[in-house]
Amino acid sequence: MSEPLRLAVIGAGPGGYTAAFRAADLGMRVSLIDEAPQPGGVCLYRGCMPSKALLHIAKVMTEVRGASEWGVEFGEPQVDLQRLRTWKERVVKKLTGGLAQLSQQRAINYIQGRATLVNPHTIRVDGANGDVETVSFDHAILATGSRPACLPGVSFDNEYILDSTAALEIRKLPRNLLVVGGGYIGLELGSVYAALGTEISLVEMTSGLLPGVDRDLVSVLARKLSRDFKSLNLNTSVSEVTKGDNRAQVTLSGPDNEMSTQQFDAVLVSVGRVPNSNIDGLNQTRVEVDTRGFVSVDTQCRTAEPSLFAIGDLVGEPMLAHKAFHEGRVAVDAIAGNDAKFEPMAIPAVVFTDPELAWCGLTETQASREGRKVAVSRFPWAASGRAITIDQPNGITKLVIDPDTEQVLGMGIAGAGAGELIAEGVMAIEMGATPFDIKMSIHPHPTLSETILEAAEVFLGQSTHVYRPKHK
Repeated sequence: MSEPLRLAVIGAGPGGYTAAFRAADLGMRVSLIDEAPQPGGVCLYRGCMPSKALLHIAKVMTEVRGASEWGVEFGEPQVDLQRLRTWKERVVKKLTGGLAQLSQQRAINYIQGRATLVNPHTIRVDGANGDVETVSFDHAILATGSRPACLPGVSFDNEYILDSTAALEIRKLPRNLLVVGGGYIGLELGSVYAALGTEISLVEMTSGLLPGVDRDLVSVLARKLSRDFKSLNLNTSVSEVTKGDNRAQVTLSGPDNEMSTQQFDAVLVSVGRVPNSNIDGLNQTRVEVDTRGFVSVDTQCRTAEPSLFAIGDLVGEPMLAHKAFHEGRVAVDAIAGNDAKFEPMAIPAVVFTDPELAWCGLTETQASREGRKVAVSRFPWAASGRAITIDQPNGITKLVIDPDTEQVLGMGIAGAGAGELIAEGVMAIEMGATPFDIKMSIHPHPTLSETILEAAEVFLGQSTHVYRPKHK
């Protein structure tokens, strides 16, 4: 009997631990290497999970404040930052502890330390306690993730400048906060701080929030944020950040190059993320890295070095944990000799604000940019009984449809629970479903999932709650 394949995984984030677990389940001998004491990566320690825990708190506080319109008075919420942080950290500890247990159950060799590639089949690990360990492997998967990007000339060493990791600590509540960047990270964290009582000003250098996302979806969120934030400043960029009188002094360049200087207790820089491709020893291999720092891979996640694979944020956008999950499984199956490829037709994206935004597949914006002819069918939540009962009438569900084949090419949702609903769109796209297929699938009433059914019926000219006959 041949010896089991030896797999080393560098990086224990979502993609890395998923790959390690899958490989162990297939009978491989697995070493999982990371500088953190337990698996989890940025997502569990400093990203997805702590931010969603805080967003849940923000949503509850927002509902408490709005309950007076329903005839219920709670009074203004009181925030205990220490207990809030303790609860958030308890969530993280529970999740990372669970992963550590799953790793042990699979007999994975977890090594805490910094990995250096010695050659295409050897890794040196400098342990947290000063020990040095050598790991030999048949194949390795690079899953080192990404880190927050910063503005040119601005350093996170400045005590008033926060990246997403520092913002999630919530050591204190600034009286006012400047959020630089109108992407999902800035909007999510800005929403958390606004709910906790901080005055939020946001600047975005383009003409709209969430660049690239369909404007009809974004407008639902923008209306809400225009009330929650002090200001939304579009076509505006940061020219300079200096230390003022115990505050950050920020020079802004607005439309028509109008310059203004303002002071803030803190500045959150959320202008995207950059891949962690500065892996020690990577230059000793044939792995190729592009000008943006992404590692080049094929559809099996294999690099130009046959023994090395790469997944997750390291290999390109979208930088999403669920993309890394899937890539991790593809890479391991390819190593195992299976016919596996990463060729998804739809990768869902979710902005976990209140309301949530979610989309997958072809967007209307992308179709317009590419000159593709599509049909777009929208169902307004003002016509949804369930949306009205939960006081969420401003949402929208839309389908992007091929006008010739009538296959669903994309879906977008703005409203409560959009992140939970979007999976039906992913399934529809991957299965080549049509609006007729969705219409013939009975959806429970009264639910928000019915808005997907009704969007399909709007296309067919058969919607019960929207009068819009289909034109021949």
